[in-house]
Order: sequence, then structure tokens, then C-alpha cells
Amino acid sequence: MSEAAEAGGTASGSPGEVTVTDRATMRRAVGAAAVGNITEWFDFGVYGYLATTIEAQFFPPDNHALAQLATFATFAVAFLVRPLGGLFFGPLGDRIGRTKVLAVTVILMATGTFLIGCIPSYSQIGIAAPILLVCARVLQGFSTGGEYAGAMTFIAEYSPDRKRGYFGSFLEFGTFVGYALGATVSSVLPLVSTDGFMDSWGWRIPFMIALPLGITGVYLRTKLEETPAFQHLLEESGEREGAAAKHVLRDIFAKYWPAMLLAGGLVVTWNVTNYMLTAYMPTYLKDSDTMEANGGHAISSTASEWTQIAVLWVAVLVIPLLGRLSDKIGRKPIMWVGAGGLVVLGIPMVLLLKSGSVFAVLIGLILMGLLLICFSATCPSTLPALFPTEVRYGSLSISFNIFVSAFAGTVSLVMSALVLATGDLNWPAYYLIAAGVIGVITLLKLKETAGKSLPGSLPSAGTEEEAREMAAGR
Repeated sequence: MSEAAEAGGTASGSPGEVTVTDRATMRRAVGAAAVGNITEWFDFGVYGYLATTIEAQFFPPDNHALAQLATFATFAVAFLVRPLGGLFFGPLGDRIGRTKVLAVTVILMATGTFLIGCIPSYSQIGIAAPILLVCARVLQGFSTGGEYAGAMTFIAEYSPDRKRGYFGSFLEFGTFVGYALGATVSSVLPLVSTDGFMDSWGWRIPFMIALPLGITGVYLRTKLEETPAFQHLLEESGEREGAAAKHVLRDIFAKYWPAMLLAGGLVVTWNVTNYMLTAYMPTYLKDSDTMEANGGHAISSTASEWTQIAVLWVAVLVIPLLGRLSDKIGRKPIMWVGAGGLVVLGIPMVLLLKSGSVFAVLIGLILMGLLLICFSATCPSTLPALFPTEVRYGSLSISFNIFVSAFAGTVSLVMSALVLATGDLNWPAYYLIAAGVIGVITLLKLKETAGKSLPGSLPSAGTEEEAREMAAGR
């Protein structure tokens, strides 16, 4: 293989050039992108599984319901600033490059998580404790606004056209690994330490682990060259770094709003399901006060934690398989299963979850997890294909974060408020059904992207032989 191919270069052929990225470079690119997701979702796993500990550490102890809502509101705060992060980092990544911006976002994200582990408790510093917690969450949210869409763009632009679904799925592989690791660490620590240690310093350890993860992410990302698609764009346009941000933002909203709406529809369906499973279910399943008062049955904290961890590790194994399948049969058939499943199975899943039977809860969580990964395995390769190279990072960051913030990141807060206000334990089902309907409508408008080149990019192959086939039109 040529040096150009090894570096993510191009192979010539008629009717045009084909970008070739070899397997070793692709592995490094996937690892560099996925480590940021592991860092981000490690924090989500820790926050979700230590929600009751965070409630006790950072909020007044005399009102459980109010403290629970405050805990989820603090979780939601990060999503309020994510669009700002998308507006800042996304267009910046289209001007100065993907790798530079992604190196900054991963270390900022890890720093925010680390700082949560350093904040004194409410009993020590009073109202300053929740204020500092909110500040750390704001830093996390701002950096995440540029992280995830950038990582999607990064992997998509490195991936061969015929394997973009497979390689893109490893981004969500990293998501579930990070969340599962965070949940596992948070569940194991209380088993191997005393209550006194957990209340004082033990709960801080998972948050502090994020910093070395972030440093690893920076190292991996700075070792990679820019994506072949962005390098080609630089060669064509000459002075990308001189582009005016205000003109870029104006063009994004004026020219690409239909694609942004399509992206938003997929993001809502995907992430409402995501945050329902990963952020709200750990509390919903074990909140015995709310469950028993409204006709449901909770399971023990231990059973809740370990059933969810089992589902997460199952998802880790299945996601790459679905990603590979999407390269063969298309992204849309798999997403149709996910969207339709949410509509049909929304209520049956929640009936299982509130039954009080550990086995029934496990089945309900597995069903929700399988429907979720129908999107997790396909969206990372579908969403970047909606936008051309010159605005891909910016358009995707803005649309992704606006819709996540408005409809998905608030799932835990909205569900807690609605269940507490109405006494109806079926609200998670209603929400999932609505998300499924949005997915169905979006899929009716969405064009299949599997096997096709990214808009504004050269065709991309994994080997020089494949490149010659593509250049010859086979």
C-alpha cells in the first residue's frame, strides 16, 4: 500500500479520485473519537447511578422530592448550554480543523467531571455546593456541545463509504462502554468500601477518574492528521481559517434548515430513548415511595443497578453487529424497527418495568435497549451524511445540540415532575411513543445514505483495490 494510502491519502482512477484510508489509520481514528465519548458517558453513568448520593451531598436534606428534582435539574443544566457549545465549537471545527477542536473539547469535558469530585458537600459550605455543581455541569455541557457532533464528523470523514456504518457504530460502542464502566464502578465501590468512606470520599473517586481519560483522549487526537475530507477541502478553498463565523452561521440556517430538521427528528427519537434508559430508569425503578404510592412496585437498588448494567454490556456487544448490518441492508430498515418498536412496545415495556419482578424488569430494559441501539448503531453514520464537508461540523453540532437540549436532556427532569404531579407511572411510555412517532415521520422524509459518499467529499475506500473498483464505477 502506498504512503498516501497509509496516511489517509488518495488513489487516482477514472472518473475521479478516491480517498483511501488504511485499516491501521482507521483504528487510530476510531479510538481517538471514541475515547471522548467514553469520557462523556462515564460521567453520565456515574451521575445517574450516584444520583441519590449527589442529592444527599449537594442539596438540603429536609425535602426528598424537591432535592430529587434539583438533582435532575442540575443534570439538565448542562443541556441548556450545549447549543452554545455547538454554536461555538461547530463552526470553529469547520474553519480550523476537526482534530484541534476535539482535543480542546475532550479535556474541558474531563475537567468538568473531575471538578465535581472536588466540590465540598452542602453540610460543609452550604448553598455554595449546588452553585459549584451547576458551574461544573455548565463546563461539561459547553464542551460536550462541540464534542459529540465533532466525533461523528471525524469518524464519518475517515471511514470508507462501504463501511461507514460499522466504523460509525464504534462511537456509540464508546458511549455504552463509558456508561457501563461508570455504572459498574459506581455500583462496585459501595460493595468494597464502608458507608463512612463512601459518604466522605468514596463517591468522589469515579468523577476523578475522568481526568486521566481526558488526557488520554487529547494524546490520541493530537497524534492524528486532519480527516481526508477536510484536507481536500483545505486544498480546494485555500483559506478556511479566514472564514467569518457570522457568515458561516447565516449560511447554515439559511441553506441547510431542511437537513437540520431531519437531523433533529432522528436526534429526538434516538436521545429521548437514550436518556430514558440511561438517566431516568435508574431512579424510576428503585423509587419505592413514588412506585408504591401510585400502584407500581419498585425493585431493590442493587437489582436495579445490576439489571441495567447487564443491558448496557449487551448493547456494547450488539452495536457493532448492527452497524455492520446497516452497511449491507441500509440504515433505514434498522431505524424503522427502532421507531416502530417504540410506538408498539412503549406501554408494554413500562408495564414490565413497574411490575416489581426483577425478571420482568430485565426483559423491559432489554427491549428498550434493543430499540435504542437501532438508532445508536446507525445515526453516527447517517447524520454526518446530511451535510456537505464545508459546514458538516457546524451544522451537525448546532442541530444535534438544539434538539438534544430541548427534548432529550430534560427527560429525567420532565419525567420526575410529571410522575410526581400526576401519579401516573406510565409517563415514560407516553414519552417513548411520542418519540417513536417523530421517528416514523422523519424516516418517511429521509433518504438512504448507506454506501454513498459524503456530500462534498471524494469517494472513500478502505483499500487501494477497493479504490480502483470505485474509480472504475463498479
